[in-house]
Amino acid sequence: MRNTKNAAALRRALSAAAVAGGTAVLMLAGVSGASAHVGVTPDKTAANSYALLTFGIPHGCEGSGTTKVTITLPAELNDAQPTVNPNWTAQKVIDQLPEPKKLADGTSITKRTSQIVYTAKAPLDPELRDALVLSVKLPDAAGKTLYFPTLQDCEQGQTDWSQVPQEGQDAHALKSPAPSVAVSAAADGHGADGHATDGHTTDGHGAPAAAASDTAPAATSVQAAAVTDDGAQARSWAGLIAGIGGLALGGAALLRRRGAPKD
Repeated sequence: MRNTKNAAALRRALSAAAVAGGTAVLMLAGVSGASAHVGVTPDKTAANSYALLTFGIPHGCEGSGTTKVTITLPAELNDAQPTVNPNWTAQKVIDQLPEPKKLADGTSITKRTSQIVYTAKAPLDPELRDALVLSVKLPDAAGKTLYFPTLQDCEQGQTDWSQVPQEGQDAHALKSPAPSVAVSAAADGHGADGHATDGHTTDGHGAPAAAASDTAPAATSVQAAAVTDDGAQARSWAGLIAGIGGLALGGAALLRRRGAPKD
């Protein structure tokens, strides 16, 4: 009778472990799938604000390492300042405008930055990811979504993340969606030039202070973005592993208790 009970307990323990293992595989697949696309995470979205846009570069092209990433700026942006990344070189592509473009401050420009090209110093392992950060001034366009078509070149092949959803189309249904940022309303009490109405800059990123503040905060924001994305995934992995380990220990303890001789 005792052997029959032990066998039943073993079957229950193995069944529970199998269910937990299957669930873990599905959850891990979800964690991996969540980072499968090139995406962008802004540190702020308010209209007229200076923002740091972090582009997450995931797996390569069908297992081939990433060698170059070309980010195309939307027409609403005139320039972008790439943050230094020791694994990549960065280059701006400058276009001549067909006619001068007048800015909100009354000045005019004849050229604009149309693309930022990051070239890897060594191919990015398809099992690893990296983050590329651009500093931009968001336009006075609350409610508008800005799209950043991104071409990912690999040692073999390329992936063009440039699909933009049509009206009424679900962006999540796209196979290769372009990274995007939705511009929100400007913060209360700030003028159209990004300055507070009392004459102070909004948060250290106003026009006169931008050159001094873009260096150190940029490095901090890169680290913060990495913690936001990778930290969440790391916690998911750790939680799943701990859960499976706990289940295994519990099953082993149950079997020892079932198999121990009674006094």
